[in-house]
Amino acid sequence: MKELKIGNLTISLPIIQGGMGVGISLSSLAAAVANEGGVGVISAAVIGITEKDFISNFIEANIRALKKEIRKARELTKGILGVNIMMALSNYADMVKTAIEEGIDIIFSGAGLPLNLPAFLTGKEKTKLVPIISSARAAGLITKRWYEKYDYLPDAIVVEGPKAGGHLGFKKSELDDSDFSLEKLVPAVIQEMKPWEQQSGKVIPVIAAGGIYDGADIRKFINMGAAGVQMATRFVTTHECDASEEFKNTYIRAEKEDIEIIDSPVGMPGRAIRNQFIDAVREGKKHPLNCHFHCIRTCDVKNSPYCIATALINAQRGNMNHGFAFAGENAYRTREIVSVKELVRSLKKEYDSSL
Repeated sequence: MKELKIGNLTISLPIIQGGMGVGISLSSLAAAVANEGGVGVISAAVIGITEKDFISNFIEANIRALKKEIRKARELTKGILGVNIMMALSNYADMVKTAIEEGIDIIFSGAGLPLNLPAFLTGKEKTKLVPIISSARAAGLITKRWYEKYDYLPDAIVVEGPKAGGHLGFKKSELDDSDFSLEKLVPAVIQEMKPWEQQSGKVIPVIAAGGIYDGADIRKFINMGAAGVQMATRFVTTHECDASEEFKNTYIRAEKEDIEIIDSPVGMPGRAIRNQFIDAVREGKKHPLNCHFHCIRTCDVKNSPYCIATALINAQRGNMNHGFAFAGENAYRTREIVSVKELVRSLKKEYDSSL
């Protein structure tokens, strides 16, 4: 596989491990991926769940936890590390400032348009800024805003298609529409970035994400012009993944028909693995509870049948009767739990054999 360059960072394995909250991708998984030459990514979403004062002191607990996870990862690897910080987080600014202060290599930011992300840089930091978008138009809007207001261009662009897991940047009607497929989005975003590259002389690599499962998928999108790929689902069923064994086994047991689209309290469609909890929500058996966290700005607290943060915390800990697992469209294809090293080895073999 050809190495991926993001600014002055050289990534020998052109794979970014997607950030997965809540507590699915923390220091253990991120460090393991970085040690294999990829970019290991910690998710900042509700990261403070391990802190004793998480509920009573939400803001400080999350700041403290993010610092701890970045430092733990640094102790485990000399590779390249990133943090995924969703725009929709109510503590977005705190998470961005903390990641930059800790000297994180890359910030990946989606779930909204991170139009003001460069404002957090003072000019001395080494942190690279990479927006996650779902259309060429969004890529253009962000790039134009960053250039005009901050004289800064994205260090890379991640374009995430509709086959991804978790919250999706598409309408339900667009998810199965070929016009919104990743195969259409990647070339469109590459074309959108070309004038900016020509004008500035800066290379802005485009990274394909959403539904990428094996080495053949990696080769397909690199041949299409992508500089690399982002993968999340495939890394869940690894020993180093920070989720509970029961969470991982939910992937192992899943069949194709179990992967479905749900309506999330945050106002976006999401792709998850169907279980009793999701069925109970559909049947109206779940009822609104008090919101302890106010973690997502767009969450409809008054009308939501459940707290998304609580459900995802329960799932991360293995309490699947009171939560559920987000997953990409191909999650059902996983059949065993392996090490990150074994997974990367198999991806390389698949890549080579797909030539």
